[in-house]
Amino acid sequence: MQHPVSIEFESGPTATALYPQANTDLNTALESLGLKSPRPVLVVVGGASLLSDEARERLLSLFLDVLAPLAESLNACVVDGGTDAGVMQMMGRARQQIGATFPLIGVTSVGLATLPNQAPPAKDACPLEPHHTHFRLIPGSHWGDESPWMAAISSILSGSSGAVTVLINGGQITWVDVAESVAVKQPVVIVAGSGRTADILAAALNGKIADDRAPALVESGLLQAVDLEDSEKLSRVLKQILTQRSPLARKQKGSRS
Repeated sequence: MQHPVSIEFESGPTATALYPQANTDLNTALESLGLKSPRPVLVVVGGASLLSDEARERLLSLFLDVLAPLAESLNACVVDGGTDAGVMQMMGRARQQIGATFPLIGVTSVGLATLPNQAPPAKDACPLEPHHTHFRLIPGSHWGDESPWMAAISSILSGSSGAVTVLINGGQITWVDVAESVAVKQPVVIVAGSGRTADILAAALNGKIADDRAPALVESGLLQAVDLEDSEKLSRVLKQILTQRSPLARKQKGSRS
């Protein structure tokens, strides 16, 4: 079995990480990180670019008041891209600020992850967010290489439990993230009003198509939108999904009855 390593951040926290290794089964890799399933899984994708200061403050409140507390109350795993930027930074800071204990797993391409006290592996590399508890460093050196891994990890960890992807803002890579979630039959909740890709897909749900990639995603039936201003509804919708058994688990149970 592959052995995890510790990553010590200058600010104090320590995370457990696993590097890419050939022929390593993903289930085994997650077990070696001490991550047990099944449990609810919340995947956070998107970005936080081109936002006004007011919109950014609303997003920060979303993480502090809804996403992090919900994950803590359900003992869920949270999965994101793991770098110290955008929604991933907000997730890490929110977990730290509320004193949460839920696993926060960053899935990052090894060729783009700048580790503490090490030189960046590429010009566009980004530091890891220091309040994540685990990192699965995956093969690759391009943004978006992590997208199928995030979907696969959420599927494995959730097992018979609920899993959901939350889309906030986002750019071009976010389209890949959503498509990968749809490919594994994982519901996607779009935070409408958060900008960019999120708003394009929210509009597409209402028949306003502004991007050729939107129709196929909408037709999956797995997308729904909740307004950024309606935090109570967002919490309610996410909790409902996360506390449901997976469709596969319900089907298997029905076949045995």
